Amino acid sequence: MQTRYAFDDSKLPETTAKSRGAYLRVHFKNTRETAAAISGMPLQKAYEYLGNVVEHKQAIPFRRFNGGVGRTPQVKDFNTTQGRWPVKSVKFLLGLLKNAEANAEAKGMEVESIIIRNIVVQQAPTTYRRTYRAHGRINPYRSSPCHIEIHLSTPTEQVQKTKDAVVTQRLNKRQLAKKRVAAARAITAAPLQK
Repeated sequence: MQTRYAFDDSKLPETTAKSRGAYLRVHFKNTRETAAAISGMPLQKAYEYLGNVVEHKQAIPFRRFNGGVGRTPQVKDFNTTQGRWPVKSVKFLLGLLKNAEANAEAKGMEVESIIIRNIVVQQAPTTYRRTYRAHGRINPYRSSPCHIEIHLSTPTEQVQKTKDAVVTQRLNKRQLAKKRVAAARAITAAPLQK
C-alpha cells in the first residue's frame, strides 16, 4: 500500500525530495512550533538556526500553543514575545532534514539551493500510562507523539510581472453598493446641471 502524504508533489517529482516519521515520541505542540519556524527556509539556513536553538543562541517563537510559555528577547526578530528552546523536537527535525537531504542528493538535486517547501506535523494517538501516588491514588502519565513530514524542493524560476498588465480591483459587497449609489447620484444630478 502506498504511503499517503499531506503535500502533493506529483507535478514536479524530480525537483522534490521528502522524508517522514510516524508515531515519534516527541511533543506535538513543541514540534509544531519548531516546524513552523523553519518552514520556507533554505536548508542550510535551517541547519544553522536549529543548531543555534540547541545552543540557546536563538529561540523558537511559540505562536499557537503558547499558554504558559515564557517571554524571551530572542524572538523579537519574529515579531512575538514568547519562545522556547525545544531541544528534543529540534533533534528529531534535524534527523528528518538530513534524511530528506540524502534523498535529494540521490535524485541529483543541488543541495546548496534546496528550500524547505512544506513541513507538516500532525498529532499521533496519545499513549496512556499511570503513576501510583500516595494514599492509593493513581494519576495519568500521557505522551503526545506526532507524525512529521518534510518536503524539500529547488526554488522555481520567478516570472517577471509585466508592467502593462491591467490590475482588476476586487470589491466587497459594501464597496459595490457604494459605487452603485454614487453612479445613480451622478445620473440624477446630470440633468439638473443643464
